[in-house]
Amino acid sequence: MNQRSYVSLDQWQALVAVVETGSYAAAAVALNKSQSAVTYLIQQLERRLGVSAFETRGRRAVLTPVGEMLHRQARVLLDQAHRLEQRARTVSAGWEPVIRIAVEILLPPEPMLAALAGFAEASPATRVDVEETVLGGTLEALLQKRVDLAITPQIPVGFLGDVLTSLRLIAVAHPDHALHRLNRPLTAADLAEHRHLLVRDSGIHRDSRAISVEVDRRWTFSQFDTSIRAAIQGHGFAWYPQARIQDALAQGLLKPLPLSEGAERQVTLYLVLADSQLAGPGVRALASQFKTILSKDITASSPLR
Repeated sequence: MNQRSYVSLDQWQALVAVVETGSYAAAAVALNKSQSAVTYLIQQLERRLGVSAFETRGRRAVLTPVGEMLHRQARVLLDQAHRLEQRARTVSAGWEPVIRIAVEILLPPEPMLAALAGFAEASPATRVDVEETVLGGTLEALLQKRVDLAITPQIPVGFLGDVLTSLRLIAVAHPDHALHRLNRPLTAADLAEHRHLLVRDSGIHRDSRAISVEVDRRWTFSQFDTSIRAAIQGHGFAWYPQARIQDALAQGLLKPLPLSEGAERQVTLYLVLADSQLAGPGVRALASQFKTILSKDITASSPLR
């Protein structure tokens, strides 16, 4: 059935701009229109709907209760229109020229590079921008729509994700570290007397609960390799993905700590699309590569040798 719209997107956009910039003048600047044009758009919207979106209080235009409802719905409408335009451009252009992904730093680089290599064979002209993130940084990249897909240990509210792999994290320290010299099962109290090595949450809003054990002494790095190097040099203990430290374990540079409990942890990584409806063929192909590679990859969960 053909339904006629009495309000244009320009009018809805003007309403949202006035609310979110705080004035007609500021909205005019944001929309690159004259102030009189913005005023006219709002007046037309109110006239066609038979409502008053704003009321004057002193020198300020304030939303009425009806205006508040219109503003909320207008935001949804404009977002849907923007998504539709994006989808149309994606479909008409074929594979995306650029794909942005966020990868939790826990994932070893080998399967990630293998997935990228497989994708490059199918679409060599597509650029891939990889953002290596930690904890909250991965979630923020999704929520802020900075990336098209993410590999993350947490699925944010409002998103769906597929299980990719399970990583085995083990507590380790240098073989000559004081914790190993105790020659007995270790407790949380023993760990509290020594330095804990961490990798910093890359999110702006860092969660203090991400600290795996409470100790007074702590070194926090922004790079996983630096943290591992510090452990190899005997500066502290940490939990690392086994696949990231296989060589150091094999060479005797690191040794699992004999904790009475908690010596091992399992972390599940999920693949999450930023927008499953808008995901283009390139994003879906890259996601498929990750699923294929990680379904075959056994280094992330293989037992210690």
